[in-house]
Amino acid sequence: MSTLTGGAAGFRRVPAFLSYGFRPFFFAAGLWSALALLLWIAVFVTGSTLPSRFDPLAWHIHEMLCGFVMAAIAGFVLTAIPNWTGRQPLSGVSLAVLATLWLLGRVSCLISTLLPSWLALVTDLLFPLLLIAVVSREIVAARNWRHLPMIGGITVLAVGDLMMHLEAVGVALPAGLGWRFALAAIIVLISVVGGRIVPSFTRNWLVKQGAVSLPAEPDGIDRIALGILHGGLFAWVFFPVTHAVGALLLLAAALNFWRLLRWRGGATLAEPFLLVLHVGYGWVVLGTALLGLAIMDADIPQSLAIHALTAGAIGTMTVAVMTRATRGHTGHPLSADRATIAIYLCVNAAAIVRIAAAIGGSWAMPMLAASAILWVGAFALFALVYAPMLLLPKRVNL
Repeated sequence: MSTLTGGAAGFRRVPAFLSYGFRPFFFAAGLWSALALLLWIAVFVTGSTLPSRFDPLAWHIHEMLCGFVMAAIAGFVLTAIPNWTGRQPLSGVSLAVLATLWLLGRVSCLISTLLPSWLALVTDLLFPLLLIAVVSREIVAARNWRHLPMIGGITVLAVGDLMMHLEAVGVALPAGLGWRFALAAIIVLISVVGGRIVPSFTRNWLVKQGAVSLPAEPDGIDRIALGILHGGLFAWVFFPVTHAVGALLLLAAALNFWRLLRWRGGATLAEPFLLVLHVGYGWVVLGTALLGLAIMDADIPQSLAIHALTAGAIGTMTVAVMTRATRGHTGHPLSADRATIAIYLCVNAAAIVRIAAAIGGSWAMPMLAASAILWVGAFALFALVYAPMLLLPKRVNL
């Protein structure tokens, strides 16, 4: 099955799966998120090892941040670029090459002990480097400077990826510097993109409902909230136990909570498709606050904050954006059916249970298992339900 894509040279026929960036990368993100966590749980429970230079925990962290999330980011940005620039989407052979590089990166990280260390590193980093090149080319060609922060965010994530590889082969770096870099980059991207799409989509929906009270327009509050959040996160990357950084993160959480309240999320309770975006940003606020508290008080486990930001913010915002973009760009109604609502509930429940496991005492292991089941269920259900939309031909709304 194939579809037509057009450009200056006319139309050409390409497989539907390769007609738009969200198709291969959203499917890959959903499937890999479920499979990688299943493999991690199997290794964790059995005490076995992987043929990887990453130890099992480091591999799990790397594949969630630099595998699953990187694919979701690629799907989002490659889909958004035509709207940002008015240029044609990446498709066909070019998109296939990019997707293949992502897949080779996953394989090389999994079996890196069987490869020269430099080869595993280069193979994994080729994908983000090429993605940066593609995004840069499109934004510069269209002179669309407003979206330059996307390049910066992906670049910092790639730097975190590089650092994780260097740590895995014994290069002397501060412990955890690579994954902190990667996590900070992702939360920064969520805060920037979320600040654009959440109030915008909410405003459009409320106008259709005839509402008078609408989300606040971006102003100085948003810029200050973002600046302090970004500064606090990258200060944490380098100074993860400094009390002043904890105080900065608590201030960032307060300002971003104020920002979130201005977006009128309470008015979207009747529309899960919108509500989930507000919930996702709420996880950013909660995770940032918990991270600040954990720095200030050693009795508060940092894992509470890390999983609020990863399982909570990243998990929820990822499924929210992937479901919305997929339905919107394949001509399906912009509303959540029962399966989509189940995906949202499962990913949020997985985050809640995972956070509870950090303070669950004797219940920690059952909670970890329950959280894993819920997470795998959410992303496996996404891959199953959304596969026909992602893999089969359908009109794309440009």
